[in-house]
Amino acid sequence: MYLLELGGEDDAFAAREAASGAADIRRIAPGLAVANAVAPERIRGLAYTHRASELLGRTDADPASARTLLEAASIDRDGTVAVRATDVHGSSGVDSGRIERELGQILVDRGFAVDLDDPDHVLRATFSEGRLEAGGGLEADNATGDLFASEPGDGALDEPVSVCALGWLAAESVRDFGSRAPTDKPFFQPGSMDPLLARAVANVAGARPGATVLDPMCGTGGVLVEAGLVGADVVGTDAQAKMVAGAQENLGYFLDSDDPSPVGVERGEWHVGRGDGTRLPLADDAVDGVVFDAPYGRQSKIETHRLEDLVSGALAEACRVAPRAVVVADRSWAGEARAAGWELEAAFERRVHRSLTRYVLILERR
Repeated sequence: MYLLELGGEDDAFAAREAASGAADIRRIAPGLAVANAVAPERIRGLAYTHRASELLGRTDADPASARTLLEAASIDRDGTVAVRATDVHGSSGVDSGRIERELGQILVDRGFAVDLDDPDHVLRATFSEGRLEAGGGLEADNATGDLFASEPGDGALDEPVSVCALGWLAAESVRDFGSRAPTDKPFFQPGSMDPLLARAVANVAGARPGATVLDPMCGTGGVLVEAGLVGADVVGTDAQAKMVAGAQENLGYFLDSDDPSPVGVERGEWHVGRGDGTRLPLADDAVDGVVFDAPYGRQSKIETHRLEDLVSGALAEACRVAPRAVVVADRSWAGEARAAGWELEAAFERRVHRSLTRYVLILERR
């Protein structure tokens, strides 16, 4: 069993992304989840999961319970250790420095040497209290496609919880997203997706070594960059020549290197060309996943298409070339997605700022 330390404001969305690197995930407290298995190389490429640890045990979120748990735990490790404690969202009021010292002393008493700089093993102690809520999960009205908040599927999601989980660190995500802020890329346009969300939706779409991901409205190429950095080969099209040139510049800058990507995998190959997302020059089932950020409602026309026709056409083409799609938009396109042959697997609401909320629709081909 593994402990996942989630990040971001929506644990439900974080857990959904984590499913691309872990199996049988279940949230146990705000910011925390457990999984039956993890792929460390995939954990390194997650956006909204910070760490995965081999679970040693869990108890109530108070120092005395944590000490008792560690004293009683079976430990089959050799070498030096260090303890790192976290109070999730400051919810439990635990003094992390003090609990690190107390748990470290227990390990010393059990024969371990402490090395705070370069330990052989890191014991993670995470404390979380609060209400385990359903998060940002949404459902769609079958008739209208309108999104509404889903009800918790488990009664436990409404109950207050108090959890301390101890685990041996197994993998950490690479937190280098600030180096790819939209304004710092070679080519920038306002409204570009931030790299955290871009990485998350790429992961949900199936980006990984050996997979191919398509963005038929690739804009500046942000999603394709993130998919390529976790090892996927990427293909992009855009109707505007300016965007095609800009995306090519960005993808070349981040993916044209023989060095491994920051997460430790070979960077994916890429191709971007000018094209119409409603008439893709690709064979059926040519790619493993499709991701696109649909134009927002204020853009009533995109080139020669009405917005509704563009999105409906892109959804139909995506269904032809891939078994899975992730659509980011400022509204629900669930009705159009169903008409194009998709089933809505999940939907999430991502607040960007006061005047913009993005919806993430995860689609599976019927």
